[in-house]
Amino acid sequence: MTVRPRLSSTCMGLLAAALLALGIRGSSSAPLPSLIYPAAVRDSQIDDYHGIEVPDPYRWLEDIDSQGTRGWVSAEEQLSRRFLDSIPGRTDLGERLRRVWNFERWSPPVRYGSAWLFTHNDGLQNQSVVYVTADPAGAARVLIDPNALSPDGTVALRQLAMSFDGRLLAYALSDAGSDWQTWHVRDVASGRDLPDTLRWSKFGDASWRKDGTGFYYPAYDAPRPGQGLKSANQYQKIYFHRLGTAQASDPLIYTRKDSPDWILGAKVTDDGRYLVIEASLGTDPRNTVMLEDLTRRDGRLEPIIAAPTATFDVIGNAGTTLLVRTDDGAPRYRIIAIDLTRSDPRHWRTVVPQGAGTLRSATLVGGELIVHRLQDAHSAVQRYSLAGRLLGDIALPALGTAQGFEGHESDTQLYYSYSSFSTPPAVYRVDLSDGKVALWRSPALKDYDPENYRTRQVFCRSKDGTRIPMFITSRKDARPSGANPTILYGYGGFNAPLTPSFSALAAAWVQMGGVYAVANLRGGGEYGRAWHEAGTKTHKQNVFDDFIAAAQYLSASHWTNPRRLAIYGRSNGGLLIGAVEEQRPDIAAAAIAQVGVMDMLRFREFTVGRAWESDYGSVDNPQEFRALYAYSPYHNVHAGVDYPATLIMTGDHDDRVFPAHSFKFAAAMQHADPHGNPILLRVETRAGHGQGLPTAKLIDQVVDIYSFVLRAFGVSEPQPPPAARSPGRGEAP
Repeated sequence: MTVRPRLSSTCMGLLAAALLALGIRGSSSAPLPSLIYPAAVRDSQIDDYHGIEVPDPYRWLEDIDSQGTRGWVSAEEQLSRRFLDSIPGRTDLGERLRRVWNFERWSPPVRYGSAWLFTHNDGLQNQSVVYVTADPAGAARVLIDPNALSPDGTVALRQLAMSFDGRLLAYALSDAGSDWQTWHVRDVASGRDLPDTLRWSKFGDASWRKDGTGFYYPAYDAPRPGQGLKSANQYQKIYFHRLGTAQASDPLIYTRKDSPDWILGAKVTDDGRYLVIEASLGTDPRNTVMLEDLTRRDGRLEPIIAAPTATFDVIGNAGTTLLVRTDDGAPRYRIIAIDLTRSDPRHWRTVVPQGAGTLRSATLVGGELIVHRLQDAHSAVQRYSLAGRLLGDIALPALGTAQGFEGHESDTQLYYSYSSFSTPPAVYRVDLSDGKVALWRSPALKDYDPENYRTRQVFCRSKDGTRIPMFITSRKDARPSGANPTILYGYGGFNAPLTPSFSALAAAWVQMGGVYAVANLRGGGEYGRAWHEAGTKTHKQNVFDDFIAAAQYLSASHWTNPRRLAIYGRSNGGLLIGAVEEQRPDIAAAAIAQVGVMDMLRFREFTVGRAWESDYGSVDNPQEFRALYAYSPYHNVHAGVDYPATLIMTGDHDDRVFPAHSFKFAAAMQHADPHGNPILLRVETRAGHGQGLPTAKLIDQVVDIYSFVLRAFGVSEPQPPPAARSPGRGEAP
């Protein structure tokens, strides 16, 4: 284990001078506020795993409602607030973030009957507003404004499901960031809610029957009183709710009794004929497929894919033929046709073959397949006939991410959004008759010109030689000076890709002279099944090695150096940061671990944690236990190590990654390094894992993150960026 030497005041002054050229004023001589961490009792809890005794001195912090835990968390939050609020320049930083954040945002419109549905945010609204219109080119009216549901914006709209004819909208609300959803139904014409209310739904959308009599939705049994944010979520069920009836009378459509950890999803095909139920064991991307012919009276579900041997994502149907995206026989995915009259795999037919890019999604709109691939982690979109004939590309402005492409069989147009690291989301319309693309909505940003920023894609080599992509975004006038203030972000898990998309957080950072880098790590979904599996279970160390290689590249290529680098990640990315700062404490000056999974031996004990064993492995397996124990952030904190300045963030209502993960990790870090760089625990109130967090709270979080990072770099007050301008004639873009 490497011990990082303290940065001398002379070096800090020199680097502050370098930062001044980038528009960030130094204050390296300011002393660190005195930090005396709240006392956390270490108890004698020891667990035995396969003959190995593992101490767990902070097990008591798992009782998040106990008086002891509440008192300790309150003291930690007071300490963090005193430290963070003492950092100079916070007011200017907050004002700058609000200016950058204050831009309009739209979702791509989708048609249901004669109604088009989309969302809009005017810039600083806490929650986006739902609009409905008869014509996307005309005026629209407000259908749901979630900002009116709570004074602090912490009641969020999580799901929307409109009936096929556009008369009724089922919508799910969550409170204080919880994953628990409560379903309501609104009459579109009148804007009034029906009496129907459905509780204890989580992890899934609703899907209407074609006749509009009701919809299918996922739910769990009600948790015991007081256990809603902690108890394990088990035996998910699919119900059908008939409008006008009580939830208690909703018939159970499907569940799995062989294991408590199956995750289910239900959707009705566009022609209304079939109910499709897909089921996976936890977060494992492999799944089964069940089908019910809704034109029959027997209500019998038939297995189409009985065993979860691969991913089978049902796109839609053409009569009695299912169109399915799968990695069966194609690790970068293909689209197959399954004739329901002879569904044996011997009769499957390839419609769209595997290509060089990863086929991430496909939709069936207007009699066409709209296919979205990732080419080195950025979007490429093509149109295919149902017979598999290539009809053409949907042109994208540049290296970025396209999303949307939703619609129905009878549609003649569709909409999608496009964004990049430096370009906010714009929404485009595609005419399916000729493939022409036209801009529908594009935001105008205040004091921010996307033309002044640039994203480069580079590749570095991981420890085992694997080629790792990374995006680097900066102002066009930024140069590899060796001292650029830099944030490196990563995730690396659950088959989820990181693609170029606009973030006000990143935009504000590069605007004031920083560099923002995003590494595409194994475990993600950038390159298909093999890439994902190479970062799971006993191979999880590859993810950390990839991230370390990305950090080393940024220094070796002179973009920055370890004293001007901050590493940042959320959720599984928070785990990444905890593991990397322990394995390489010399690699960065600051570490931001947000809502992270930190106790890898007990993650399955809470909420939906058991579902993650498909990615992380199980402590019941001796080999997987050893891998988990080797990198678990909570269990690998060591005294005498000079850890980076560390900001640990969680939400008091996080019922996905239980907040005790962050509590225990913070207590262990502060005990091991009580007199070194600051190690702070920041707990957001009335907030969960991050979904639905109001804009005001998001901005406050980013102010704290940037203040903390700049303080760790030895600088504080951001300066105004140069005047926005477009490149002159003959200048390099």
